[in-house]
Amino acid sequence: MSGSNSSNPAEPLAEPLQMSVHAMPRLDLAAQRRTTMGRWKMLLVLLVCAAPVVASYLAYYVIRPQGRSNYADLIEPPRAMPLALPMQDLQGRAVDGHTLLGQWLLIVVAPAECDSGCEKRLFAQRQLREMTGRERDRIDKIWLITDDAPLRPELRAALSAAPATRALRVRATDLASWLAPAPGESLESHLYLVDPMGRWMMRAPTVLDASRFKRDLERVLRAAAPWDQAGR
Repeated sequence: MSGSNSSNPAEPLAEPLQMSVHAMPRLDLAAQRRTTMGRWKMLLVLLVCAAPVVASYLAYYVIRPQGRSNYADLIEPPRAMPLALPMQDLQGRAVDGHTLLGQWLLIVVAPAECDSGCEKRLFAQRQLREMTGRERDRIDKIWLITDDAPLRPELRAALSAAPATRALRVRATDLASWLAPAPGESLESHLYLVDPMGRWMMRAPTVLDASRFKRDLERVLRAAAPWDQAGR
């Protein structure tokens, strides 16, 4: 017999499957944490800035102490001044509504003739501002004149006496989109209070008790103290 092997040599085993493991991109967790913390800090700053404004309006308009009564009429919701309200100064120059923002406004509305009722309201306007003491620099006196007639020289002199009253001409029909009288009364019958953001929020009764209206005025000034600063 030939000397051949009785069995074939074993076939080589297939090479093992090679698997390449690619490194996954590393997430920069520290950077993510910093971004998240930065966003939370920004939100916290915004909340802290807004909190006094929100709290003061909640305190005055929503969370009212039981038994408290207001002498003046609160306007709810407050009515924003139309910033495009057509107004002119006494020299006939156009006045931008934005120039009225930033101060509390005590407003008298009357034609240039200014009868005895108008004169009483202008006097009360001056007295009320002075009666608020150290808070008076937060208040401007405004007379909205509803016609084009000239002012009497004595009225001009009274308006310019420090602290001056700002006189602006605006049509009563244009004012109707902002200010309004009590039912059955005329637009000229009241003193109007406007907040520093241009929102009409209080109307005095036609027969004015200055000491009682002063108490309402002081309440709103205290409520706004955390965010309102004197001067524009």
